[in-house]
Amino acid sequence: MKLTTRSVSRALLVSTLVVASAGATLLLATSASAGTTLGASAAESGRYFGTAVAANKLSDSTYVGILNREFTMVTPENEMKIDATEPNQGQFSYGNGDRIVSHAKGQGMRVRGHTLAWHSQQPGWMQNMSGSALRSAMLNHVTQVATHYKGQLYAWDVVNEAFADGGGGGRRDSNLQRTGNDWIEAAFRAARAADPDTKLCYNDYNTDDWGQAKTQAVYSMVRDFKSRGVPIDCVGFQSHFNNNSPVPSNYQTTLSSFAALGVDVQITELDIEGSGSTQAALYQRVVQACMAVARCNGITVWGIRDSDSWRSSGTPLLFDGSGNKKAAYTSALNALNSGGGTTTTTTTTTTTTTTPPNPGSGCTASVSLDSWAEGFVATVRVTAGSSAISSWTVTLTLPSGATVTSAWNANHSGNTGTTQWTNVSYNGQVGAGQSTQFGFQGSGSGSGITSSCSAS
Repeated sequence: MKLTTRSVSRALLVSTLVVASAGATLLLATSASAGTTLGASAAESGRYFGTAVAANKLSDSTYVGILNREFTMVTPENEMKIDATEPNQGQFSYGNGDRIVSHAKGQGMRVRGHTLAWHSQQPGWMQNMSGSALRSAMLNHVTQVATHYKGQLYAWDVVNEAFADGGGGGRRDSNLQRTGNDWIEAAFRAARAADPDTKLCYNDYNTDDWGQAKTQAVYSMVRDFKSRGVPIDCVGFQSHFNNNSPVPSNYQTTLSSFAALGVDVQITELDIEGSGSTQAALYQRVVQACMAVARCNGITVWGIRDSDSWRSSGTPLLFDGSGNKKAAYTSALNALNSGGGTTTTTTTTTTTTTTPPNPGSGCTASVSLDSWAEGFVATVRVTAGSSAISSWTVTLTLPSGATVTSAWNANHSGNTGTTQWTNVSYNGQVGAGQSTQFGFQGSGSGSGITSSCSAS
């Protein structure tokens, strides 16, 4: 999905609660009154609407006119990637990246840095390295580039596309991965040390479908990072959609499930191939999904006009090649102004189980729901009593009409009525007073699920 110099620059656009100074910035970036441009409309709910920018197009008056009018966040397409910022080892080049930052600042926009560590678009000197030498070079690159832009950016895509495609759910085989499985954590820690105040994000593609192994693998990494204090603030979903990779029905579930881990979620490289009302409806679905999740606080489209896109033949953006607004633009704007669709608004309730007969050596289970009109996501927290446990079993009784459609982090039997859930290999051992979680998606209403827990 990403090749060439226009390769999908993976961007993590983390969002913000709009404080007074940030609010002033957003208003400067959108001279039109609120509700009439993408950026202004997103700002009304404390979100941003951004785009990828190429430095060599900043002399195009049509391009810049749309950029300045519509967007409040920019992501450099290629100008901050490794090959651009350190073309020769130890020799750094920031000219084009600085040009984009300068333009953004002049218009009151914010900037997402993209990207500090990635297996692709490495300069030749890095491609030829391995082992400890590569690890040191990667960490030095992260430190030097993050230090150069310290205090100037809203967020960094610290690591980009580190997980493999396919059903295995494992890490991508790359020269960086072969330096050790902790390389992602090391990159995040180096970025935080270099720039303590900038949001740090992980960014990837084909992670939009909650039921996919790749999505679950990234989720597990983020959950692990949060539990151990690894500095990660946000997760970016590239969301490149076409007929072969359609918008999944559980897209909102994916966003809300990651947000529940305590990170911001952003749509970072959105484009949807197509045209007319079909494309417009898909853009509306995606924007509504973000608007329905409180911590989905920003959307970035990967380019301005169709002719600027890395896959221009699919006409995937909001403006045509001449810079005219498309039907997709209108649907995206309407979704921003409406605050989300009536069928995608989520609610959260919590049901807590009764204490088991022997709480000293047992466990409790509690269920929280993220619900919408057609279904729900249930997150089940298993908490050990005063003694550690080595395995657990949770029994859940679903209300009439509710059906389990997918599940994660647990084995289970039964999809309706009384269902039984047991730990998988990595989450059976729970320390005294500590917790682990599993979850599932269901159709129908999950309100009124009852639960019990036993442990050994």
